[in-house]
Formats: sequence, structure tokens, C-alpha cells
Amino acid sequence: MTATATDTNRVQRKFRWIKLFKPAVFIVCLLPVVAAVAGVANNSVGPNPVEALLHSSGEWGLRFLLLTLSVTPLQMIFKWGTIAKFRRMFGLYAFFYALLHLTIWIVLDQGADYAAAFSEIVEKKYITVGIFVVLGMLPLAVTSNRWAIRRLGVRWKSLHRLIYPLSVLAILHFLWQVRANDVMEPAAYLVFLTVLLIWRFARVAGK
Repeated sequence: MTATATDTNRVQRKFRWIKLFKPAVFIVCLLPVVAAVAGVANNSVGPNPVEALLHSSGEWGLRFLLLTLSVTPLQMIFKWGTIAKFRRMFGLYAFFYALLHLTIWIVLDQGADYAAAFSEIVEKKYITVGIFVVLGMLPLAVTSNRWAIRRLGVRWKSLHRLIYPLSVLAILHFLWQVRANDVMEPAAYLVFLTVLLIWRFARVAGK
């Protein structure tokens, strides 16, 4: 067998493994919402199930945002190229959980009272920022496909760099709405994002 044939077989086995593994990753990414719904059904999420759903969906949206940003560092530092195949999935799940977070807030927390919801958006800065994050993620989700990449060309990368400021705003949204004694969790996310941004800027500066 020639070296070229061997390389071809290796690539085929790799993509076969990814094709089999992707559905499992997809299901795992859905588990947080399944667990949250099951918790509400079992009355195990505390006295305020709507607040529990809001917190869970929002936090998982933020986690998937940071996971999406972590793909390139993981790929380059640990030479784990396979993880790049899951970047789009992670990004779309970030949008899914962010949109679910917004939907729960409007429908369950605000009782689908759109006038009251709009008043809250105007009056409370953390909600204003949260809305901005979801709206900012929308074009990223819509253009997360091969057709959009070909259509937008070099502009696609510029558009998707919005994930960095959107991640900062998502953490601010979290930080501003927690109580003073609960800042450790959003602060931990902020530290993690800061490390990712430092790595990013160092890499760009080193080119």
C-alpha cells in the first residue's frame, strides 16, 4: 500500500469516527435543558422554577459561548484538530440556550406581557445588554453554514469576531444581575474569558 493510500485511509477513518461521534455530542449538549425541565417536573429546583430555568438556560448559553471560543486554543495548544469539527455545533447551542433564556424570560417570567417586557428592557441595563447579546448572536447563527462562508468571503471572519465582544457583554449581563455576594461565578467566567482574549491577542501580535 502506498503512502498516499495509507493517508487516505487514515483520513477516511477519522471522518467516519467524527460522523459517528457528532450525534453523541449533539445529545450531550441537549442534556442541560432536559435536566432543567425534569427538575421542574419533579419539583426539585426550589420554590421558583422560572428563576431556575432562567439561570440554567442563561448560564449554559454563556458556557457554550466560552466553549466555542476555546476551540481554537485547544486545537493549537494540544494539536487536537478534530475539535474544530464541533465549533459550529457549540456556537449554535450557545445561541439556542441564549434564545431559550430570552423566551423563558418573556413568556414565563413576564407572562408574555410585551409592554412590561419592553419597559424592563429600557429601565434595567442588564436586560438591555442581554437583549443586545441575543440579537448580536442571531447573524452569527444564521451565517454558520458553508453557503454563508462562501457568500461572505473575508467578511465572514470579521462578522464572526463579534463573538468576542458579545461574550464580554454576556458576562456583564450575568454580573450585573446577581447579588453582591454571588459575584464569584460570573467573575470566574470573566477570568476565563480574559485568559482566552490574552491568548488571542498574543497570537495575533506574534504573527
